[in-house]
Amino acid sequence: MSALPRVPYTRLAAEAFKGLLATSKAVHDSSIDPVLMELVFLRVSQINGCGYCLDMHGTTLRKGGIEPRKLDTLPAWHESRFFDARERAALGWAEALTRLSSAAPSDAAYEALLPHFDEKGISDLSMGIAVINAWNRLGAGLLPPLP
Repeated sequence: MSALPRVPYTRLAAEAFKGLLATSKAVHDSSIDPVLMELVFLRVSQINGCGYCLDMHGTTLRKGGIEPRKLDTLPAWHESRFFDARERAALGWAEALTRLSSAAPSDAAYEALLPHFDEKGISDLSMGIAVINAWNRLGAGLLPPLP
């Protein structure tokens, strides 16, 4: 695979790009704790193999002081002692919404959210997952250069 950018999509699809940026801002300003949202973004980016997003969200979390062992065990959050019940529910939902090709999210994945998130929180979290999946597809498919 080429490491060179494929097309300048930020210029060629400028209006859609601006819309995605505006949606991203709304997600960042939502009811979800920014650290939790970044963890979700990083996990989804791991699943999707987006190097650009992995670099961006990993850097943000490290600069924010997240314990390195927590970041190191994110791919195995199911077994890691570094994630609380709220984080586990969010990460489980993120994985379920990201892996739609294998199955629709289960009732169990949705029900795990209920003790930790109200309807607004579930909506905000789901929008965040949708947005990072969109960015991952652009990053993994069109290969923007790392900053």
